[in-house]
Amino acid sequence: MSNNLETRTLFDELRSFDKGGLFDFGHPLLNRVAESFVKAAGIGALQAVSREAYFTAVEGAGMDSGGTPEITAPKKHQRFPDLRGDTNTKSVEALVKNTGKESLQWGLAAGMYSGLTYGLKEARGTHDWKNSAVAGAITGMALALTSEDSSHEQMVQSAITGAAISTAANLLSGIF
Repeated sequence: MSNNLETRTLFDELRSFDKGGLFDFGHPLLNRVAESFVKAAGIGALQAVSREAYFTAVEGAGMDSGGTPEITAPKKHQRFPDLRGDTNTKSVEALVKNTGKESLQWGLAAGMYSGLTYGLKEARGTHDWKNSAVAGAITGMALALTSEDSSHEQMVQSAITGAAISTAANLLSGIF
């Protein structure tokens, strides 16, 4: 593989990602946080757009997405309330704005979790389920704060959920 930037191909660039990460900020913590943020933000964007496409298709077909009759179904909560703008331009602007917001939330959660697990590993000298539990709890609580109606109960529930999910994922990754 050539190191000359002028003769490197796209495949050479893609192969170089296996040796390192997407970023090199000079410190492993910064590299890890940035890489986790970018990857999760992309996933968040895809999830937001695909969810809206699903609800648009269900609404266009005249179906109820919940499977219950519309008479007894609870009031529908639309994830992107501004998406039904006066014009297509307003609808696209709302989609981009809301997709960006959700991407940012996903990216911040992943970057925060990744940075916390790395920092705890460095501080404690070991990587175990306890690091995952603490990082998951703090990340879950931070995510609860980003919601529109964050309450004490919601923050506690999100912290417990974050700790449980991250601990389970850590324990399962050791099994497989």
